Amino acid sequence: MQPLASPITKDEYNDNRLDRLFIWLFSHKMSQALGASTQISGYAGFVDLSKQIMRGRNPQQQQVVVAKVLQSLVPAPILWAIRTFFAPTRLVCVLNAWFAAQMFEWLVGSCEVATAEIDLPDGTVRIQPSAVQIKKCRYLADSGCVGMCVNMCKVPTQDFFTQKFGIPLTMTPNFEDLSCQMIFGKMPLTPELDKDYTQPCLALQCPTAAISTAPCPQL
Repeated sequence: MQPLASPITKDEYNDNRLDRLFIWLFSHKMSQALGASTQISGYAGFVDLSKQIMRGRNPQQQQVVVAKVLQSLVPAPILWAIRTFFAPTRLVCVLNAWFAAQMFEWLVGSCEVATAEIDLPDGTVRIQPSAVQIKKCRYLADSGCVGMCVNMCKVPTQDFFTQKFGIPLTMTPNFEDLSCQMIFGKMPLTPELDKDYTQPCLALQCPTAAISTAPCPQL
């Protein structure tokens, strides 16, 4: 794995009212979980709160804070009902991909539903449109940090859907072009098998460490 060789170019976003509402809501929940606030407004403030969560916390502690934020957004009875009555069928996974592509552009940037291969219990493989292809992740581009991507987005989101909703989710960020794929219906890899846990820093961008081919120190 090689670190990104050129500086990250941040795209311009024109957040509409609904986007700004989601940014405020998530930022508010993060402030409550953190017990601190930010003086920065908008999406930049959302990223700043993420950086505050990282400070003085190891990866597991960071993930716990984000898990608390995610759980605060969905009432426990709803999580229980979905986990109990909705098995991760093809239709459920496809609908989740569609919903994610529609609702989370404010967070990750432009994205679209894509097909993916899903390994079934009987050993066969099924192709279904239950993936979300993120063209260039806004969160990764704005933060410029591999550790933030893995600890505060990838792992907590995978765990939230897989464990709390009962719908397996695998997220595979591409640290070269900053794209990412979310696959609903696919079980996430264990840390021992997932190469993202040993990814080096983004060259010329990492705010927490010098350029190195060693794993990002925030992982």
